[in-house]
Amino acid sequence: MNSMQKGFTLIELMIVVAIIGILAAVAIPSYQQYTVKAKFSEVVLATAAVKTAVELCAQEQGALTNCSSATNGVPTDISAPVGKLNGLTTLAGVITATAITGQGLNGEIYIMTPTLGTGNRVDWVISGSCKTRSAGAVC
Repeated sequence: MNSMQKGFTLIELMIVVAIIGILAAVAIPSYQQYTVKAKFSEVVLATAAVKTAVELCAQEQGALTNCSSATNGVPTDISAPVGKLNGLTTLAGVITATAITGQGLNGEIYIMTPTLGTGNRVDWVISGSCKTRSAGAVC
């Protein structure tokens, strides 16, 4: 009487291990980039209140030149580290936020430059070193 052996062959197990290795090789760099983006999002969110204040200032003043830190309703600059934000400045409507160095961030800079359009509409252009990080854009 022959007994049937059940199970996986060595080749089948090696194929499964190879597939898992390939998936891990693709997933780990993507995961690392997503964690940096998540950390940098705190820096981007810190600019939201200032962005709104600059837009209101531009509506009231009709220009961006008077929309600097601590004037016309624009909040004062942040010069001490707060969370992942190292500093935030506003000059003539241009908002510059800097990330901390450490915890996966390398002091990336996030710059929001406004332009005043028709009807005092404010359009924003995003720039800074956050766009050119070697591991991929974080903003």
